[in-house]
Amino acid sequence: MERTLTRYIRALRSAGAGVSTTEAMDAARTVEVVGWEDRRVLKTALGTVLAKSVEEKAIHEQLFELYFSREAAAAAASERQRGEGGDPDSGQPGEGEAGGEPQSGDTEDGDGGSDEGGDGGDPVEALSALVRGENPGKMAMALERAGAAAGVDEIRFATQSGYYSRKMMEQMGVEALEARLMEALGRRDAQGQADAEALMGDRSALQKQTRAFVEARFEIYGRSAQDAFMNEILAERSFGALGRSDTARMRALVERMAKRLAVRHARRRKVRDRGRLDVRRTLRANAGHDGVPFDIIWKIKRKDRPKIVAVCDVSGSVAQYVRFLLLFLHALKEKVTDLETFAFSAHLADVSRPLETLPFETAMRAIVDEVGSGGTDYGAAFLELDRDFTEVIDRRTTVLILGDGRSNYSNPRLDVFKQIADQAKRLVWLCPEPAPNWGSGDSCLLEYRPFCTVLTQCSTVIDLERALDEILMAYD
Repeated sequence: MERTLTRYIRALRSAGAGVSTTEAMDAARTVEVVGWEDRRVLKTALGTVLAKSVEEKAIHEQLFELYFSREAAAAAASERQRGEGGDPDSGQPGEGEAGGEPQSGDTEDGDGGSDEGGDGGDPVEALSALVRGENPGKMAMALERAGAAAGVDEIRFATQSGYYSRKMMEQMGVEALEARLMEALGRRDAQGQADAEALMGDRSALQKQTRAFVEARFEIYGRSAQDAFMNEILAERSFGALGRSDTARMRALVERMAKRLAVRHARRRKVRDRGRLDVRRTLRANAGHDGVPFDIIWKIKRKDRPKIVAVCDVSGSVAQYVRFLLLFLHALKEKVTDLETFAFSAHLADVSRPLETLPFETAMRAIVDEVGSGGTDYGAAFLELDRDFTEVIDRRTTVLILGDGRSNYSNPRLDVFKQIADQAKRLVWLCPEPAPNWGSGDSCLLEYRPFCTVLTQCSTVIDLERALDEILMAYD
């Protein structure tokens, strides 16, 4: 039983739930109190001690049903085998079946899983009887033992299902069945044909059952690992190379990264907010206590709250990059409560309201329709920002610009850009193009660079997270 719980906790961790050692110990003590009999009570109790957030509770809800439905089947099979006089130790959930490791009496050769009755009979006939459903309990136990011997719990990708299914079939004695099948095909008579058809049906049914077993284990142990791997690949892919099929996964990844970033800076600020000990004020405050410092006074250095003014080029060349920057920024809304967003191409517009009130994709379409047409003119956009929205930029503001700096050879208005930079706390420019392209053709980036606090390439979600992390660190 202890191994059953240990493997369930491992499944939770693989799925992204942060179960600590202390929580695992609490779960063991909880199971001792509530027992295993009532699954509804067990599910509620484990959810209370192992899941700390809405996301983790959802993971627990899903995995509990997948994992413990398998455990219940193994336990029922064990009870039936004990009733038939079988090995009473081989069916305990959490040991040979639930724990995923073969018992000391299990055979490891190819025929070891087929002779479930232990009566010394024909292993092919025994396997065929199991596959045909003559004893469902024994079949469930045979699948558990074969899965443990094949190491199915180590599956990490859906494409490995065929490989692990074959290994399980070998553990259950399929090679002997296939040899018998080849022998029947070689007889070339009516009886041989009938035997071959029956054996092919048994092999097909065995393959289906082992495949279903492997796919169920993948959902428990492998799905989250595969998702983590895909997210890692996606995080390093350029925004410009993303296809439509990547959009949903990327949105979920951006929201998860934004939440992690917000939590990280909330903790850092909480640690630093206390400041340093103010010795003079502490002694003065405790003069009535004979100098015993009952009341501690700290020197608190006032920190500005994050304030970001985002200015985004939404012309066709960088629209995909802007989409994910805005998604990231608005996912950080709990941390960056003071956020103003502007978009431009031929002219500049305040787009904060549609992003706050409309679904994100709807808002992006409206923004592109409003300001995404016409030739890009950075100088005109900066002039409109300084003329019409100068009050949004102050000494607390980080002006964040996303664009390639390609202004169709128009006047870059460096005088206005310098004025904006002087008004702001920091001016950060994120460019999707690599540095060797800066200043080539109609790019004005090298002219703008002297007035930027930071000018860096930003072409992946990892670059975006790093840039926003550095912006928030300036306020910690």
